[in-house]
Amino acid sequence: MAQTEGRNSSGRNANTEVNLIPFIDLMSVLITFLLITAVWTQVSMIQLGSSIYGKKTSDQITPPPPIADIPLRLDVKDFGFRLIVGQDKYTFEKKNGEWVTEELNERLAVVRQMYPDKADATITVDNEVPYEKLILGMDALLKGSFISISIATVESE
Repeated sequence: MAQTEGRNSSGRNANTEVNLIPFIDLMSVLITFLLITAVWTQVSMIQLGSSIYGKKTSDQITPPPPIADIPLRLDVKDFGFRLIVGQDKYTFEKKNGEWVTEELNERLAVVRQMYPDKADATITVDNEVPYEKLILGMDALLKGSFISISIATVESE
């Protein structure tokens, strides 16, 4: 027990005893409870992990990749445009020496129907192609509602 002695303002002795035993009992119960619940938290985490990464059966169907993982790239080359959607490649060659975007726009509309939530695309351009043809390709992508366009500086194939 903790004990304090002294005089108060009226001159009488102030002898107070603070009983610390209930406080110590409460703290020992709380520490015990904390240790027990900490162990239960780890056990529940292990069970959750085993249910997610459980044994794979042959009947499980692998879901298709998210839309953001499908690359969409438009290459502006000296022979015309090349559109790459995932593993598929489409070539749109120049007609009478001019870059024509009608077929490209039609293909981009088909891609838009296949992936309606996709908004990003990458465009690359060869060094010898005029800058205005890059803008022509960007306009085609914007017309196809691919509004998040990034320009790649890597050498295209």
